[in-house]
Amino acid sequence: MNDTAVVVDTVSQTAPAAATQTVDMWGLLLYCVIIFAIIYFFMVRPNKKRMAEYQKMLDSIQVGNRVLAAGIYGTVKKINEKTIEMEIAKGVVIEVNKGAIANVE
Repeated sequence: MNDTAVVVDTVSQTAPAAATQTVDMWGLLLYCVIIFAIIYFFMVRPNKKRMAEYQKMLDSIQVGNRVLAAGIYGTVKKINEKTIEMEIAKGVVIEVNKGAIANVE
């Protein structure tokens, strides 16, 4: 009879622990979802918006625009697929990657 009491006591002690583990697991999952949402709304989303604005600026470049590329101001003379040719002084034309353009005036 003494052995039966020990088994019952052991079962009654482990049942609440299993329920607590389930609650802890849901809490951890909720915590992870909240952290992901914070990272998305404060880091990923603004960066996507900034990159979309930058791409729109690159697409709006036209011949004759004054641009700042790699710290050098110049006037756009020719637009290629991945590069632009800009005149930085009278008769001095350089070819610059479009990704180096920082500003369009």
